[in-house]
Amino acid sequence: MKTAKSTFTGYQAFIVAILTILQFTIILDFMVLSPLSAILLPELHISTAQFGLVVSAYAFSAGASGLLAAGFADRFDRKKLLLFFYTGFILGTFLCGLAPNYHFLLIARIVTGLFGGVIGSVSYAIITDLFPLEMRGRVMGFVQMAFASSQVLGIPIGLYLAHFWNWHAPFLLIVVVSIVVYVSIIWKMQPVTAHLALQSKQSPFRHLTKTISKVRYLKGFGATTLLATGGFMLMPFGAAFAVNNLGVTMEELPIIYMVTGIVNMLAGPILGRITDKVGKMKMFIFGSVLAMSLVLYYTRLGVTPLWFLIILNAVLFLGITSRMISSQALMTAVPDASDRGAFMGVNASVQQISGGIASAMAGVIVFQNATGHIERYPVLGIIVALTMVITIFMMYFIDKDVTARNTLTKTLTH
Repeated sequence: MKTAKSTFTGYQAFIVAILTILQFTIILDFMVLSPLSAILLPELHISTAQFGLVVSAYAFSAGASGLLAAGFADRFDRKKLLLFFYTGFILGTFLCGLAPNYHFLLIARIVTGLFGGVIGSVSYAIITDLFPLEMRGRVMGFVQMAFASSQVLGIPIGLYLAHFWNWHAPFLLIVVVSIVVYVSIIWKMQPVTAHLALQSKQSPFRHLTKTISKVRYLKGFGATTLLATGGFMLMPFGAAFAVNNLGVTMEELPIIYMVTGIVNMLAGPILGRITDKVGKMKMFIFGSVLAMSLVLYYTRLGVTPLWFLIILNAVLFLGITSRMISSQALMTAVPDASDRGAFMGVNASVQQISGGIASAMAGVIVFQNATGHIERYPVLGIIVALTMVITIFMMYFIDKDVTARNTLTKTLTH
C-alpha cells in the first residue's frame, strides 16, 4: 500500500496540474520571444542589441518587482497574492499582443515583467508549503513539464500563427489560456495561509533585510545568479542562430521545438522521480556535465542536417531539465518556513536581474553580419559552460547545508 509520501492526493494532483499550466503560460511568454527573434529582427528593423534589451527589460522589471514584493510575500494568503500578480501578467501580455512598434513592445514587456516575475516565486512557495521535501523532485518534474509543453504546444503553434498571421498572435494565445487558468484558481484552489501563524510583527522591510543577510540564503542567491546565465544568454538568439547559421528554415523550426518538447515532456516526471531516488546533487551534476558538453559543441556548428539537430536539442534539453528539477527541488529546502515567500521572491528577483544582465550582454557580444549570420555565438557557449562548472561547486555546499539541517531536525524530533 502506498503512503502519502509516494502518491499525490486528489487536491495535490490539482495543485500540481494548475501550477504546471500556470507556469506554462509564464514560460511560454518568455520563451516565445526566442523563436520570434528571426521574425522581429527584420520586421521591426531592430539590432541584436535592441532585441536583447526587449528580453532584458522583462527580466529587470521582474527583478525589481520581486525585491519590492519579497518583504510582503509571507504576510498574505498565497492564493490571493498569486491572483493579484497573474492579473497584471495577463494585462501585460495582452499589451504585447497589441504592440504596433518596438518601443510599445518594450514598454509592454516591462509591464509583463513587473507582474510575471513574481508568480514563479509564489508558486514555489505554495509547493514548499504543501509538499514535503521527499516529494518535491516529483512535483518539480511535473512543473518542469511546463517548459516542454511550451515547446510541444505553445512555441510551434505560436510560430505557425506568427508565420501565417503576424507576430502578435502568440501573445494573444497566451492571454486566452491564462484566463482559463485564472478562473480555475479562483474556483478550486484553497487559501494557503499556514505560514501566517509563523510571522512576527517585524516590518516588511525588516523581513526583507533579514532574508538577504542570512549567509545560507546568500549561497542560494549566488547559485541562482549563475543558474540563470545559460537560458538568458543562449535562448534569445537560439532561433536566429538556427535559421541563419545552421540552415534551418522557418517552416522546420517548429519541428525542432516540438520534438524536443515531446521528449522532455515524457522525461520530466521520470527525471523528477529519479532525482528523489538518487539525490538532488547527483542529478544536478549529471545534468550539468551533459548540458555543458553539448552547449560547447552546439554553439560551434555550421549548416547541419535537421534530424541531427533534433536529436542534439532533445538530449541537450534533457541535461538542462535535469539541472532545473534538481536545483529547484534543492533550493526549496534552503529557507525556514517563516521566510519561504521572502526567500523565493528575492531568489526570483536575483534570477531575473542576473538573467537580464546576461541577455543584454549576449546582445552586445553577438551580432548579425551583412549575410545574416550570427557571429560570436561560440563565445556565449564558453561563458555558459564556465558558469555551469562554478555552479556545481556552489550547489555542493548548499546540498551539504540542507543535509546537515535535515539531519539535525530529525534528531531533535526523535
